[in-house]
Amino acid sequence: MGTTPDPHWSPASDDFVPTAELIRRKGVGPITSVDVLGAVEDPFGSDEEYADFLADLYSSRRSDLA
Repeated sequence: MGTTPDPHWSPASDDFVPTAELIRRKGVGPITSVDVLGAVEDPFGSDEEYADFLADLYSSRRSDLA
Protein backbone atom coordinates (compact mmCIF):
# COMPACT_ATOMS: atom_id res chain seq x y z
CA MET A 1 0.00 0.00 0.00
CA GLY A 2 1.55 3.31 -1.08
CA THR A 3 0.81 6.92 -0.34
CA THR A 4 0.04 7.85 -3.95
CA PRO A 5 -3.69 8.21 -4.59
CA ASP A 6 -5.21 5.64 -6.93
CA PRO A 7 -6.00 7.48 -10.20
CA HIS A 8 -8.83 5.01 -10.84
CA TRP A 9 -10.52 5.59 -7.48
CA SER A 10 -14.15 6.54 -7.55
CA PRO A 11 -16.47 7.24 -4.64
CA ALA A 12 -18.74 4.47 -3.51
CA SER A 13 -21.86 6.59 -3.24
CA ASP A 14 -24.02 7.59 -6.17
CA ASP A 15 -24.41 11.14 -4.87
CA PHE A 16 -20.81 12.15 -5.66
CA VAL A 17 -20.63 15.33 -7.72
CA PRO A 18 -17.30 16.59 -9.11
CA THR A 19 -16.14 19.99 -7.91
CA ALA A 20 -16.38 21.51 -11.40
CA GLU A 21 -20.03 20.45 -11.59
CA LEU A 22 -20.80 21.93 -8.18
CA ILE A 23 -19.24 25.21 -9.29
CA ARG A 24 -21.31 25.19 -12.47
CA ARG A 25 -24.51 24.47 -10.52
CA LYS A 26 -23.87 27.28 -8.04
CA GLY A 27 -23.01 29.73 -10.80
CA VAL A 28 -19.93 30.99 -8.99
CA GLY A 29 -16.80 32.31 -10.61
CA PRO A 30 -13.36 33.62 -9.79
CA ILE A 31 -12.90 36.46 -7.32
CA THR A 32 -12.43 39.65 -9.31
CA SER A 33 -11.76 42.00 -6.40
CA VAL A 34 -10.70 41.64 -2.78
CA ASP A 35 -13.55 43.99 -1.90
CA VAL A 36 -16.05 41.13 -2.31
CA LEU A 37 -14.35 39.25 0.53
CA GLY A 38 -15.58 41.74 3.10
CA ALA A 39 -12.17 42.27 4.66
CA VAL A 40 -11.99 44.80 7.44
CA GLU A 41 -9.45 47.58 7.35
CA ASP A 42 -7.80 46.63 10.65
CA PRO A 43 -8.68 43.26 12.20
CA PHE A 44 -6.85 44.11 15.45
CA GLY A 45 -8.28 46.44 18.07
CA SER A 46 -4.92 47.87 19.06
CA ASP A 47 -1.19 47.67 18.49
CA GLU A 48 -0.93 45.62 21.68
CA GLU A 49 -3.44 43.07 20.40
CA TYR A 50 -1.46 42.81 17.15
CA ALA A 51 1.82 42.35 19.06
CA ASP A 52 0.20 39.63 21.21
CA PHE A 53 -1.04 37.86 18.09
CA LEU A 54 2.43 37.90 16.51
CA ALA A 55 4.08 36.69 19.72
CA ASP A 56 1.63 33.78 19.92
CA LEU A 57 2.09 32.98 16.22
CA TYR A 58 5.89 32.94 16.45
CA SER A 59 5.75 30.89 19.64
CA SER A 60 3.49 28.26 18.06
CA ARG A 61 5.73 28.01 15.01
CA ARG A 62 8.76 27.39 17.19
CA SER A 63 7.08 25.01 19.63
CA ASP A 64 8.23 21.89 17.79
CA LEU A 65 11.87 23.02 17.71
CA ALA A 66 12.41 22.65 21.43
